[in-house]
Amino acid sequence: MQDFPTVLTSSPAQLRSTLLVVAAALISADGRICMQQRPLGKNHGGLWEFPGGKVEAGEGPRAALVREIEEELGARLDEAALVPVGFADSAPGAGAGLVILLYACRSWRGEVRCLEGEAIGWYAPGEVSALAMPPLDYPLAEQLEKVLGQGSI
Repeated sequence: MQDFPTVLTSSPAQLRSTLLVVAAALISADGRICMQQRPLGKNHGGLWEFPGGKVEAGEGPRAALVREIEEELGARLDEAALVPVGFADSAPGAGAGLVILLYACRSWRGEVRCLEGEAIGWYAPGEVSALAMPPLDYPLAEQLEKVLGQGSI
């Protein structure tokens, strides 16, 4: 069992400054995972990440992920098809806290296409962790590979 995100056990002031982000591991029929390359002009530009984005005020994580994937990739997810995989959080004392929740999804409506990033790519589970990614995506990739290896998604 994973530890609870450390940022959520921090002081109330740090909790208020915590950014909640959701991400999707879209898994194709042949078991490949969709990764998105960040826009070059943004923080971590050119690096690969699980597609997703920020949870807005009054929005639940699953609803936010459905919205973000439609905006970024043009695909429509069903909240009921999202399977929680794991999370990653920023180190204590690293400024504003960040928690990323990763969900897996094997079904969606519409064609997955790159609408906001530099590119998208489909990778075998063992290839994802070898990509150049933002720091918090590495533990997410490890968690996903472990869960896929157990056959629980």
